[in-house]
Amino acid sequence: MRAALVRPAEEVHRHDVPLRPAAVAMAWLGVGLPHEVLAVPGVALAPHDVLVAVEMSTICGSDIHTVQGRRHAPTPLVLGHESVGRIIAIGDGGARAVDGAALHIGDRVVWSVTVSCGHCDRCLAGRTQKCRQLAKYGHARIEPRWELTGGFAGHVHLRAGTGIVRVPEALPAAALAPVSCATATAWAGIARGAALRGRAVPDPSPSAGEDAEVLACERVLVLGAGLVGLTAAVIAAELGGRVQIADPDPARRAFAERFALTAISPDDVAEEGFDLVIEASGHAVRAALDAVDVGGAVVLLGSVFPADPVPLDAERIVRGLVSVAGVHNYTGAELHAAAAFMAGRGRAHPFADAVGAVHPLAAVDAALVQAAAPGAPLRVGLTPR
Repeated sequence: MRAALVRPAEEVHRHDVPLRPAAVAMAWLGVGLPHEVLAVPGVALAPHDVLVAVEMSTICGSDIHTVQGRRHAPTPLVLGHESVGRIIAIGDGGARAVDGAALHIGDRVVWSVTVSCGHCDRCLAGRTQKCRQLAKYGHARIEPRWELTGGFAGHVHLRAGTGIVRVPEALPAAALAPVSCATATAWAGIARGAALRGRAVPDPSPSAGEDAEVLACERVLVLGAGLVGLTAAVIAAELGGRVQIADPDPARRAFAERFALTAISPDDVAEEGFDLVIEASGHAVRAALDAVDVGGAVVLLGSVFPADPVPLDAERIVRGLVSVAGVHNYTGAELHAAAAFMAGRGRAHPFADAVGAVHPLAAVDAALVQAAAPGAPLRVGLTPR
């Protein structure tokens, strides 16, 4: 959805940032067409905008859906919304991270997939990811004064209204790039599930003590061992849950076991008996509803593409006191918590190994083919350097 999130150009003072050499972005023109190189010799930053040099981006499932024509996207655009990078310029009004701290040139950061206005009814209600003037990195059409709109580029122009989070220097880029989609979505899903179960809001810090065990004794089932499902399962286990993760792919189950998870085939899932069920594949909604116990909660994360309608046994949901929620994207606070988790308890797990291959930015078409192939790694990376 295209939207102007700043005042008309004549009313805004902009800070011109020349780029030598020019910034390079890979422009997607449509289904079946190769990417074309877009050279951007400079950007004009509004007062609270930020310019980031990309360290690494990763290919998400929605990028694959877009290039395959399975989701609508305006063209031309720059794909990519899972990235980590370093701030190289800030608008004259300065910029702040989600936690309120001032941002500085040189900070290593991740940023939200969404740009929100902050003052519409949805934003004021805390649903910033559904802002009425929403724009999304990797999904927005290239337009004048906002050409660097996605992560498949050497630089990204972050507009005011973007949630920005500083991240540690010590963590590998392969672990950090997916934080702005897979990790934050997983955290949002687990946090919503905990709330539906009457549990406290999870605390991602390593020193949280007893508060970190908010899912203690909860029987948790995660359906789908893609990166969102895998991350949700790890988070739930770190919060004290008794977790099983189910996926039909033996290779994905084997990878999940490297994270000390109990990985099973969907055929081995008990028909019911779970307190919290996370559906992260988009293909197992009925199984999720069948697996939840009386008083339990189902959180749907994976249904982000067109699919056949799912039969609903409303009587079972009503009589079973079952809560069902959908979670799409996340808030700035949830992005901050996801990054804190990755910098804390997440460090004990081999998340960087989820990026099974890294390609130069110019090879984006080959990277997308690899990412879409059967047996592909959970993520394929792109780096401009």
